[in-house]
Amino acid sequence: MEDVIVVGGSFAGLSAAMYLARARRRLLVADSGHPRNRYSVRSHGVLALDGREGSEILRSARAQLLEYSTGDLADARVERVIRREHPLSFEVSTSEGQRFASRRLILATGLVDQRPGIPGLEERWGKSVFHCPYCDGYEFGGAPIGVLATVPLSVHFAEIVADWGDVTLFTNGSIAVDAAGRAGLRRRGVRLEEGVVTALEGGSNGGLELVRLEGGGTVPIRALFIATLFQQAAPFAQDLGCELTEHPRGPLVRTDESKRTTVDGVYAAGDMARPTHSIPSAIADGATAGTSAHQSLVVETTDP
Repeated sequence: MEDVIVVGGSFAGLSAAMYLARARRRLLVADSGHPRNRYSVRSHGVLALDGREGSEILRSARAQLLEYSTGDLADARVERVIRREHPLSFEVSTSEGQRFASRRLILATGLVDQRPGIPGLEERWGKSVFHCPYCDGYEFGGAPIGVLATVPLSVHFAEIVADWGDVTLFTNGSIAVDAAGRAGLRRRGVRLEEGVVTALEGGSNGGLELVRLEGGGTVPIRALFIATLFQQAAPFAQDLGCELTEHPRGPLVRTDESKRTTVDGVYAAGDMARPTHSIPSAIADGATAGTSAHQSLVVETTDP
C-alpha cells in the first residue's frame, strides 16, 4: 500500500509528489497525459523557466521525481476511486485494469475549458486565443486585443486586459453591459462591440488577424482572451462526496488553507480547487497539499 496516491500528474500533482518523495513517503502518481495547458506553445511567468514549453517542464519534473526511491509513476487513466472508512484507505482503479491502494489521496485532475464553438477558435487556442493575460498577454502588448464575453465578470476581465493592449470587448450576445459597466470600460479605454461573433480569421499558423461579426463587419485583432466557463475534468471529488463551491465560471472543489477537502483523507490541488489559474499557483497548491498529506500521516495514531 502506498502512503499517498496522487491522481493527476501535471504541475500541481507533481509538485505534491515531489514534497512527499522528499519526506521519504511511498507514493504513486497516476496520470493520463492530458494537462490543461497542453495547447500552449510557451509557458510564461514561471520563475526561472519563463518561455519554456510546458511539456518540457513536466518531462523534467517527472524525471526528477523518479530519482527518489519512494516515488513512482503510472501512465494510466484513472476510472474509479473508492474510499474505505475502517481503516481509512483508498483504492484507485485504472482503465488498464490496475488497482492501487493508499492511506491518503491527492486529487489534481484539473479543469476542462468549455470553449465557445466559434469557427476558427479551436485551431488558435493556445496560439492567439487564451484564457490568461498574465500568462500570454505580454507578447501582444500594445496590439489590438479582444476579450470575448462569457459571463458578466467578463466586463471586469476586459478592464484588466486593457493593461496589455488596445482592447475591444465582444459581448457576442452573452451578456448585457449596464451603465456602470460601460462607464468602467470607458475609463479603461475599452471599446464595446455588441454584435455576434461569427468567425476568427488569420494565418494558417494559428495567428489571429480579425474577428468577423454577424452582418459582415470585421475588427482587426491580434489576440483574443476568454474567461472560459469550465467543468471538473474528472468526477472523483464528487464521487467521494467532496463539497463543491459554485464560481461564476463553473464548479470548484472546496478546500481549506491546507488543501484538505471536506472528506477526510482527500486533498485537492491546482485548477480544480482555485478560482485563479496559472502554473506557479498550481505548483504552490501542490506543495501545500503534499506537505499537508504528509503531516496528517505523521499524526495518525492507527496504521492500516
